[in-house]
Amino acid sequence: MERKFNKIPKLHVKKGDTVKVLSGDDKGKTGKILMVKVTERKAIVEGVNMVTKHRKPDAENPNGSIVKIEAPLNISKIMLMSAGEATRVGRRRNDEGRLQRYSKKSGEFIK
Repeated sequence: MERKFNKIPKLHVKKGDTVKVLSGDDKGKTGKILMVKVTERKAIVEGVNMVTKHRKPDAENPNGSIVKIEAPLNISKIMLMSAGEATRVGRRRNDEGRLQRYSKKSGEFIK
């Protein structure tokens, strides 16, 4: 959902969260988020959506190489893991009056 004043979207996941993949070749896998590209609505998850990249020869590696790296996933294809199970995320005010994420399944706040 686009916000009224700040046009950067508010996402349900952030760097360091453990997530579960909902669809695609890696469906069911879990991993930690390494990076979130907010404006593109994509996230890079550790060990998920691996692609093969061919590197050109350079000074460090004169023969070139083939490496496997993580490619970005769409945010809609991942779900936050809380207390060992996947859950939807909501926002509500905590004791200090600030908005904080919470698990809709258990009702507990997410750090």
